[in-house]
Amino acid sequence: MRPQGPDFVYWRAMHDTRTPASTGSKRLYIRTYGCQMNVYDSDRMADVLTAHGYAPTEDIESADLVVLNTCHIREKAVEKVYSELGRLKNLKARRRAEGSDLMIGVAGCVAQAEGEEIIARAPVVDLVFGPQSYHRLPELVARAKTAHVVHTDFPEEDKFEHLPPPRREVVLARGLTAFLTVQEGCDKFCTFCVVPYTRGGEVSRPVAQVEAEARQLVAAGVRELTLLGQNVNAYHGLDKNGETLGLAGLLLRLSQIEGLWRLRFTTSHPRDMNEDLIAAHGDLDTLMPYLHLPVQSGSDRILKAMNRRHRRADYLDLIARIRAARPDIALSGDFIVGFPGETDEDFAKTMDLIEKVAYASAFSFKYSPRPGTPGAELPDQIDDRTKSVRLAALQDLIARQQESFNQAQIGRTLPVLIDKPGRRPGQIAGRSPYLQAVHAEGKMSLIGTIQPVEIVSAGKNSLLGKIVTLE
Repeated sequence: MRPQGPDFVYWRAMHDTRTPASTGSKRLYIRTYGCQMNVYDSDRMADVLTAHGYAPTEDIESADLVVLNTCHIREKAVEKVYSELGRLKNLKARRRAEGSDLMIGVAGCVAQAEGEEIIARAPVVDLVFGPQSYHRLPELVARAKTAHVVHTDFPEEDKFEHLPPPRREVVLARGLTAFLTVQEGCDKFCTFCVVPYTRGGEVSRPVAQVEAEARQLVAAGVRELTLLGQNVNAYHGLDKNGETLGLAGLLLRLSQIEGLWRLRFTTSHPRDMNEDLIAAHGDLDTLMPYLHLPVQSGSDRILKAMNRRHRRADYLDLIARIRAARPDIALSGDFIVGFPGETDEDFAKTMDLIEKVAYASAFSFKYSPRPGTPGAELPDQIDDRTKSVRLAALQDLIARQQESFNQAQIGRTLPVLIDKPGRRPGQIAGRSPYLQAVHAEGKMSLIGTIQPVEIVSAGKNSLLGKIVTLE
C-alpha cells in the first residue's frame, strides 16, 4: 500500500477480497483506475451491491455486471478506459449470442467529467455514475436494465450515511490494512487539475461517522488505517458538540482506538500542513513516519502558473519543520514535468529541490492537458520529446534517492507489520513504518503481528530481513 500518482492504474480483482460467487448469485467485477480513494470507493460499491445479491468475482468473462471505476487526472488513464470498453463490447456481444447478458457501468471521475459523452462514444455502456452516487447503485442498476442511465449530480444527502457497514468477514478477507475516506473534493484549483470539477469542493465527514467506521474496521481485524482525501490535511469535520476538528485532532481521536496500531494519511497540500499536524508526527506513536507531500515543481514561476499558492522556500521551510518534529520521517512527493512555459532553468530548479529534500520515493509525470482546466489553455505548451527527456532525468534522480534510503535501512531493526505470505516458501511479508515491502523467513502464524526485523539487504523496491528473536 502506497500513495499512487495520478497516472498509476491500480487493478483489483475483487474475488480475493470477498466470499466467492455462490450458485445463483449475480456476479460483479470491478476494475479500479487511479488513486487510493478510488480503491476505497470500489470496495464500498461492492459492499452496496453485495447486499443486493451480487457476489464479486475475478473472472470478467462470467460477470453479470462490470464496473470501471475511473480516473480523469491524465489523458492516458482516460484512454485506457475507452480501450477497455472496446474489449467489453466484444464480450457483451458474445454473451448475448450465448443467450445471456452483461451490464457495463462507468463510475468515478471520467464518468463525472464526461457523463453523456461516454454513452455517445461507447453505446455499449449501460450506466454512468459519478463518485457521489455509488450509494444509489441498486436503484441505478435497476433503471439501467431498461434504458441508459447517466447520474452525475452532486446529491444533497451524505452518501456515507446511506452506505451499509462493511461485513466483518469481508473486511477480514481484505487484510490487515484498510483505507478510510475522511475528506473529499478540493478548493485549491491548481491549473493542471480536474479534481475540483469532478469531485467538487472540500467536504469533510463528521468526526463521529469517521470514528464509527474506524472502529468497525478495527473490530474486524484491521490494524493499520490510511486516512484518505483529495486534500486530506484540509480535514475540518464537526464533532458531536458542533465544534470543528482538524486532521491532527482526528488522528489523536483515532489513535485511542484499542487494537489500531498504525495510522497514515494521504494526499496532502503544503498549504494545509499546519503546526498541529506537524506536531502530531512527533507526538503520536501510531502515526507512521512517512509523509506524502506533493510539491509538483521547484520553480516559483511554474508554481505560480500552477496556482499552487506556495513558493519553493515555503516548501523547504515546511520540510525542515516537519523533520525537526520527526527526524526519522521519510518523505514522498509528486512532480509534473513539462508544464506550459517550463524552461530548462525551471526544470533545473525542480531537480535542485529534489536534491535538497532527498525523497524516499516520489511519483512523477509528464504534464497532460486536461480539458476544462486553465492549464490546457496556456501558451507555450511543451513538446513531448522535451517532457520525456526531463522525466527520465527526474526519475533517475528519484530512483537513486530511493535506493539510497533503502540501503540506509541495512543493519537497522524495524517493526514490520506482517500481513501476508512472502514470495517464496517459508517467507512472510509485511510493511515497514516507511511503507517499504519487507520479506523475511518466518512462520505463517506471525501474520497479523508486528515483528522486529533486522534488515540485511535492500533492493530498489523492497527489503530483506530476519526476524529478531527477543530473549
